[in-house]
Amino acid sequence: MNMLMRLSSLVLFSSLCLLSRGQDSLIRYVDPFIGTGGHGHTFPGAAVPFGMVQLSPDNGRSGWDWCSGYHYSDSLIAGFSHTHLSGTGIGDWLDISVMPLTAPLADTTQGIKIRFSHDNEYASPGYYRVTMDNGIRAELTATARCGYHRYTYPQGATPTIRLDLAFHLNWDTPTETHVTILNDSTLVGYRYSTGWAHVQRVYFAARTSSAFTKTILNDGHSASDMSDMAETYDKGKGVSAQLIFNEHHGHIIELKVALSSTSYDKALQALNEIPSWDFARTRKSAADQWENELRKVTISTNNDALKRVFYTALYHTAIAPTLYSDADGEYQNAHGDVHTMPGGTSRYTLFSLWDTFRALKPLFTLTQPERYTDMLNSMLAFYDENGLLPVWDLSTWETNTMTGYHAIPVLADAILKEWPGLDAERAYEAMIKSAHQDIRGVPDYIQYGYLPQDKAGGSVTVTLEYAYDDWCIAQVAKKLGKTADHATFMNRAKSYAQLFDPGTGFMRAKNSDGQFVEPFDPFWSEHDFDKAQYIEGNAWQHSFFVPHDVAGLAALYGSNKALGKKLDELFTAPSVMHGENISPDASGFIGQYAHGNEPSHHIAYMYNYIGEPWKTQERVRQIVDSMYHDKPDGYAGNEDAGQMSAWAVWSIGGLYPVNPAAGEYVFGSPSADKTTFSLPNGRQFTISAQNNSDRNIYIQSATLNGKPYENLYIRHQDILEGGELVFKMGPKPNKRFGRNPETWPGGEGNW
Repeated sequence: MNMLMRLSSLVLFSSLCLLSRGQDSLIRYVDPFIGTGGHGHTFPGAAVPFGMVQLSPDNGRSGWDWCSGYHYSDSLIAGFSHTHLSGTGIGDWLDISVMPLTAPLADTTQGIKIRFSHDNEYASPGYYRVTMDNGIRAELTATARCGYHRYTYPQGATPTIRLDLAFHLNWDTPTETHVTILNDSTLVGYRYSTGWAHVQRVYFAARTSSAFTKTILNDGHSASDMSDMAETYDKGKGVSAQLIFNEHHGHIIELKVALSSTSYDKALQALNEIPSWDFARTRKSAADQWENELRKVTISTNNDALKRVFYTALYHTAIAPTLYSDADGEYQNAHGDVHTMPGGTSRYTLFSLWDTFRALKPLFTLTQPERYTDMLNSMLAFYDENGLLPVWDLSTWETNTMTGYHAIPVLADAILKEWPGLDAERAYEAMIKSAHQDIRGVPDYIQYGYLPQDKAGGSVTVTLEYAYDDWCIAQVAKKLGKTADHATFMNRAKSYAQLFDPGTGFMRAKNSDGQFVEPFDPFWSEHDFDKAQYIEGNAWQHSFFVPHDVAGLAALYGSNKALGKKLDELFTAPSVMHGENISPDASGFIGQYAHGNEPSHHIAYMYNYIGEPWKTQERVRQIVDSMYHDKPDGYAGNEDAGQMSAWAVWSIGGLYPVNPAAGEYVFGSPSADKTTFSLPNGRQFTISAQNNSDRNIYIQSATLNGKPYENLYIRHQDILEGGELVFKMGPKPNKRFGRNPETWPGGEGNW
């Protein structure tokens, strides 16, 4: 009977897919398990693009590789929770855990883990399914604020659903939880917790498709009829509730769980996102949303593995930031204040800005016209509520994780691209405030012209990143006619030069006396941020972060040729790191290039700035081929909320935003034969690679809309005009292409 039901379900959904999208559906190339192995830290469960709900299995194990709650190496499931972080290096969330059981637990506080096999597991965008070893088949799908569970119980089971608000892993700990049974099919409550974000509040409402006949709360209270059950509640640090249903062979019980940041009344309203008990329709709606997302950037290639890598990467670029406000724009922030976004717009959270300012946010200016304004204004709402722009916003709490003030390049990029719905003056005010904050080493950075290592950790990383952010401020100041500010911040943007050591060819930490910190080892890595001179890496990986002034960096080396030689050494140096507390984030090595962490992401493209573009073409193709594949460990390091994937989307297409606020995309070596951007203005921009192959990795020549094109980059505005950029590829470098300095990126308007 169960096998027939499975086949019926598959046939029904396959038919729906074929009817709605045709046989060229792109979601079939997305594998949500990519990144769940290795150190990718992604989750395989169900979500819609940027949804508040990410309904996914948790293994019940703490540890770095379980930051998302799930790791492919595991064989146990502890529950299905409704909030997850995608690809981060710190574990949090995992709110409102639900677990189907074949019988109620005698010990209501008992943790439970059930075995499963990957052979009985399946996932696609917006859908997850597993048959656990106890015979229960769990299917999950979602809308923006509501998770939809479908549980099929085996013969002889006493169908039970356990709601466990005590469930937590890694950094997260519940501080107050509450559940109220409203009637025989509805319960509401909340879960307050502390963790990486010190204050988190999640309200929920849950409704079952069948009436439960008994409830057991972990305060020992049990209700067995409707009169006893009404308004039963429990409150404490770890409330659990078991819902018991009549025994029935092959019984299917469905459950909807809606979330809100403000109240369970709003969560009850959010249940209406799924008005009927039609799992197939909800699943189809989620799949259709993902299909539309994947249609924004499409590729042509005969390599199905490359398609799986590309479309899974594109999928991962649309997970975070996540929706935080209710349907009417109302939300409760970490301070406990309730606000409403103007005009019914949405508030977002989970801004991993140290990672995503580099490639993900520039990609959004081409792929997210409907949402990006709200994301930008969410950052400004954070500023209004906290006095500074976010560094790493989680549940509207400032985690202050990582370095730089990288909301600035995101806002600068949007202002310089004249993004609609963003108040440039208001954003500029916030940028100036962040650049003059009295924490995070900024006063010492301003006083000394660099951040002294004896004043705070991360001297090199912080100085170089602040210098870049200051360049971004300068460009906005110029656009807004603020001449004095432009001069000030252009001067601050040169701070990187203070730390260059011509004797070693590296950026080195200095103390407040102006002396380099000794001893020096370019392979040395220290993960303790207070002690580290280079955050999550070493001198090799951090010395080249000058995306706003590569010409100035080359001048410090003495010539373009000398900088090119140093870049060559980076890719051929021994792939070793020294130290007693080496950062695990530096991974995916080619020489000392570490693709598994973000500081390296722009480096392969730097050859374009010094007249050696064929080396960029060589290295980019090598990175795509070696650092991405279509297995669970298909990422070289943490996926980092979309950044690792955004690099792949850009680079497989043949471009990359080396300076993410410059409005120019630098050429690499396209792996796809054709990449098409469906643009916000209704036009299309296509990148075609003629004679493309695994051997033909070098650009011989280029045309734009049929005319010879000599530049090694293309501007954002040129892409918005639509048209076709054609690369003629070949097996050997054409060193004449890009030889003229006037064709190099980073020239006009930068210095």
